[in-house]
Amino acid sequence: MMRNWLLPEAIDDVLPDEAARLEQLRRALLDRFAARGYRLVQPPLIEHLESLLTGSGRDLELQTFKVVDPLSGRLVGVRADTTPQVARIDAHLLNEAGATRLCYAGSVLRAVTDTPGATREVVQVGAELFGVPGIEGDREVIELLVSSLSATGLQELHVDLGHVGVYRALASGAGIAGGADESDLFEAMRTKDHPAVRELTRGLPGAWRDALEALPALYGPAGEVLAAARAALPDVPSIANALSTLDALAQAAGSRVAALHIDLADLRGYHYQNGAIFSVFIAGEPTALGNGGRYDGIGKAFGRARPATGFTLDLRQLADVLGRANPTPPTR
Repeated sequence: MMRNWLLPEAIDDVLPDEAARLEQLRRALLDRFAARGYRLVQPPLIEHLESLLTGSGRDLELQTFKVVDPLSGRLVGVRADTTPQVARIDAHLLNEAGATRLCYAGSVLRAVTDTPGATREVVQVGAELFGVPGIEGDREVIELLVSSLSATGLQELHVDLGHVGVYRALASGAGIAGGADESDLFEAMRTKDHPAVRELTRGLPGAWRDALEALPALYGPAGEVLAAARAALPDVPSIANALSTLDALAQAAGSRVAALHIDLADLRGYHYQNGAIFSVFIAGEPTALGNGGRYDGIGKAFGRARPATGFTLDLRQLADVLGRANPTPPTR
């Protein structure tokens, strides 16, 4: 017989020692964001489903717990990611002119875990920048992410850059964007399954087929990948602009980290993000400590499309990594 005090699968309590570490780290990160002009917001845990999922794509819908609100009878969702909520606040509630910098910290709940053994209740800390387009905004949030992780005591940070616009341009040029044929190709590309990519692109026009086949191998040191990409990919404005953006970001971030790579087949957030994307790692840790990227226009459904970029951190993962690395305490 199941004891009634057992928690659901992949849900657990946070005990005093860990809770104290999480609170110290949360406070240090939020203070650092505040010092850079990022103001704290606290979106609600639940929202009407159509609002919660607006602009976020199918990926987030699959992660979202859905329940009926007994007061209204309407379907509501428990947030699985805070970023769309912050975009709603920027577009609908604040509606400010110029740049708006916001940050947040709180739990999100996911229907399934991201990785085996992980918790479904993730404590997210993040920062979002609205109203600053292109490279300028991307540089700011990458610098904030890297400097914030460095301030916790972590060293030898590695940054991976990508740009979902490259794959979008190739899928569009090949005439498969949004079609049934793209679904399998997307999955093969995401997992870098070279034989599957080759098979799935076999019937496409030559130049687009060759470019899509080349994409999974376009990963490595920034200079090498950019040179190989310019040689292998069609010379169209959208791809040229994406590569120029990555070149500028690599030059800006390269001096701040131990290693910087570009991965042109990184399609994380493909249905949600629409520009440069980035992740930060440390050696020995299989998953990224922080992820982010550009998601321009998400506020359109709330009445105001704006340039937007930002990042999130998993606070429990970060605290665990810091505990194992035993670095100096976080600084504000």
